[in-house]
Amino acid sequence: MNKLMAEMSFQDFYTVPDLKFDITRLRTDLDKVLNRKKFKSPGVSHFGAISLNRVPNDKSSTEGNNVRGKYWTIADETGKEVSRDIEIDESKYTELVPEFEDTYFKEVYEKLKTRFKLGRVRLLLKEPRSTLSWHKDPEPRLHIPIVTNKGCMMVIENVAMHMPADGRATITNNKKFHNFFNGGEQARIHLVACVLEDPFN
Repeated sequence: MNKLMAEMSFQDFYTVPDLKFDITRLRTDLDKVLNRKKFKSPGVSHFGAISLNRVPNDKSSTEGNNVRGKYWTIADETGKEVSRDIEIDESKYTELVPEFEDTYFKEVYEKLKTRFKLGRVRLLLKEPRSTLSWHKDPEPRLHIPIVTNKGCMMVIENVAMHMPADGRATITNNKKFHNFFNGGEQARIHLVACVLEDPFN
């Protein structure tokens, strides 16, 4: 019974079978990208993003509110759920940002597109000793950790899980209330993709 309950408790974390990327190449080309682009904060404390894809011919699709997107949060003691930010048509994000063309990220992006219907794909930075708000998103997210530490955890409802940087991809049920915290002293960087076909339904 305990084993069954333990397995069931992680049902909102789905490790994709038969899909693994080269973590050494991801880290090497992350350094290459960071020499060209810097993480920008989309108005969220201790958080940064670099967009891998965009709406064709629309540079603004990788800036400001378009980096964050719509979410819902419980902002205060009333417990009332409130909507934040703007709705985004994720299906329009189909073009790789040029700075990624000669990197391993292009191969990763193309491979993911053969397996999943994707929306925005971003590199997301979580600074040390920081957390996101308690919130939920319109769709699940696919994570490929690139730089992490044991103090990095994703919490979905009341279940916390560490995702190791081993090249594997995990889809998380972000349609439930969740947050991410980095309790370590090293920045956390994941490749995170919006997944438009919900594997949790």
